[in-house]
Amino acid sequence: MRHANVAIFVPHNGCPHQCSFCNQRSITGQREQPTPDDVRRVVQKARECLNGEEQAEIAFFGGSFTAIDRGYMVALLEAAVPFVREGPFMGIRISTRPDAIDRQILALLRTYGVTSIELGAQSMDDCVLACNGRGHTAVQVEEAAACIRSEGFSLGLQMMTGLYGDTPAGAKQTAHRLAALEPDTMRIYPTIVMRGTDLERKYRAGDYLPMPLEDAVDLCAELLEGFERQGIRVIRLGLHSTPELERDRVAGPWHPAFRELCESRRIFNGLLRALEENRIYNATIKIKVNPKWRSKVVGQKRANVMELFKRGYTAYVVEDPTVLENQLVIASSKKDVTVCF
Repeated sequence: MRHANVAIFVPHNGCPHQCSFCNQRSITGQREQPTPDDVRRVVQKARECLNGEEQAEIAFFGGSFTAIDRGYMVALLEAAVPFVREGPFMGIRISTRPDAIDRQILALLRTYGVTSIELGAQSMDDCVLACNGRGHTAVQVEEAAACIRSEGFSLGLQMMTGLYGDTPAGAKQTAHRLAALEPDTMRIYPTIVMRGTDLERKYRAGDYLPMPLEDAVDLCAELLEGFERQGIRVIRLGLHSTPELERDRVAGPWHPAFRELCESRRIFNGLLRALEENRIYNATIKIKVNPKWRSKVVGQKRANVMELFKRGYTAYVVEDPTVLENQLVIASSKKDVTVCF
């Protein structure tokens, strides 16, 4: 079944720190704090639109949910939990900070129907965390993740690439350490310079250089492949587009279809590996794909086909409904090769 979140944003509420990159009100597109009545109205409307083919959660995003005023937090949960008890929602998902989790708060969350908890880890390098004003350590990420899993909640983790003081090698190490915590889901966010942040000041002073889009795509495609190879679903790659994000974005590797760029790059890398491993060089090839995968295989503006041409291949992408979505078949005069993703 398809999965859906009914997202309710609590922008920049509960967080005791101002991270270098953070402007939650621009990122979420929301400035006002939701009331319990807002929660009931939004969820009721979403319930009326569900068609029975989706597994849906109510999700509180945008702030550090377990660090907000306790009475306000409970009021929001009390507004949401009847929709879990009566259906059709399967649970409540929240996002929070690693240093705002303990067994007492987890017991309270369970009482109100919370089933999934996402931690904003961002990096597992203490120097990078400190440089960006995160206010927690990598050990606190590990401790909070272990606590969440031991209490039976679904664990989600969030990381960022291109942070001030970080490197691609550092981001790969972060991904390795986060994968070791066995999360059910991951979100990967390339760092975007937003107006009004400390990172904007560093950028304008020449102290911070954002990662170019192509480099960010290369890195995130590799991270995506690594997580999914370990059975960890990457449920978000890149920030969701909002008018406020478009208005307040200053610099950085932004693209409205960032995930598709990464998936396309991952497919290209796998395709190229298969050609080299099977010693197929300077050849005319037919790439058979499921119709749903055609655009990813071809690449945006035919980027993958053109890159293959530069490397000596004449490639034709052919739709074949018998090919599975996570596969492609390379047909050449030498042999046919099936590639799985």
